[in-house]
Amino acid sequence: MAAIFLWTGIGFMVISGIFVGAWKNGNQQRANFHSETKEHRDFRTRISLWSGLIGVLLLALSGVLYYF
Repeated sequence: MAAIFLWTGIGFMVISGIFVGAWKNGNQQRANFHSETKEHRDFRTRISLWSGLIGVLLLALSGVLYYF
């Protein structure tokens, strides 16, 4: 059961990284910033925040299940 929560948590963290743009270089970040609207940026940030929060909670739950 802990493995399911672990992999699901990792998946949510990857989704969060994709939406926040964590794996882009500076030029790509600047290009995206200037080519998107504020509403789109807020949407991406909201998705990233929620998926990151869910990912952290699932990873913590996985750790608790593994050790207990």
